[in-house]
Amino acid sequence: GLFFGSFNPVHMGHLILANYLVEETPLEEVWFVITPQSPFKKNARLLDNHHRLALVNEAIEDYPKLKVSTVEFDMPPPQYTALSVARLLEKHPDLEFSLIMGADNLKHFHKWHNYEHLLEAHRIYVYPRHTSDMSEPPKNLLSHPNIVNVDAPVISISSSYIRKAHQAGKNVRPLLPAAVWTYIDQMNFYR
Repeated sequence: GLFFGSFNPVHMGHLILANYLVEETPLEEVWFVITPQSPFKKNARLLDNHHRLALVNEAIEDYPKLKVSTVEFDMPPPQYTALSVARLLEKHPDLEFSLIMGADNLKHFHKWHNYEHLLEAHRIYVYPRHTSDMSEPPKNLLSHPNIVNVDAPVISISSSYIRKAHQAGKNVRPLLPAAVWTYIDQMNFYR
């Protein structure tokens, strides 16, 4: 299962979801695919790629079914999921990849680059998300045989909340794996 994101920072919600998927679905592994910093869109709050990679590695150290992928680090921007998956298939022709996405992303999936190919070639595991957007995904996606809705726990933790709360001096330690908190604290990130 390919779980794409900036993971800025990776938090307990990410781990709970990834672990649920490897324990409760046919997925044998979940790979955290870290989306890189775009050279065209500098975000001062986005940690450098190598720091986010270190944070994910710290977070998944005790989870042998969870892996990390830097496939997008070497790809020219913008990184399209379809191209990233194609690159992973080139590197790992013996593996079968599925996508993992939140229900909020499924609503806009039909706007993704090469979404038709992704939909036909890969199973897509969709997990529930709290959102104020009450619109439904297109009907052809709801009934597609490669769309698998999973009854994963809904964890309402966001990386943006963690960054803002930490900057405001609030205690965000319970929201992060212990090793991630230690790294963030020692490096004085998000202050």
